[in-house]
Amino acid sequence: MTGKYRFYKTPEHKWFIDIPEWTKDIAELQMVLGADTMLDVASGNTNECFLKLSDVPFEGADEARLIENLQDSIGGGNYLMETFRGELVNQEMWLCEVTEYVFGYLPASIYVELTAA
Repeated sequence: MTGKYRFYKTPEHKWFIDIPEWTKDIAELQMVLGADTMLDVASGNTNECFLKLSDVPFEGADEARLIENLQDSIGGGNYLMETFRGELVNQEMWLCEVTEYVFGYLPASIYVELTAA
């Protein structure tokens, strides 16, 4: 699965993924526990960015690697993104069960590239 997703920061400095077809509580789309920090990096500390996400490698992508599967406890998993746009970041982040919604399962690796709107 490969797709492009918009992420946005609210005036309260909370990051969310924009999934218009989402029917559950919007609070479930909030990016927390390191994912918000990574989005600050990806966005250049602005309020919005667009990321191409895939569960298969592609040219120009950085990898977020699953380091702890949490499906049997809180859902989702902890990922480590060592680099972003070729720069060392070593950012750990929890990606909630929305990851499973996006991909249909919890990928061992998620490939990420900053892209235009």
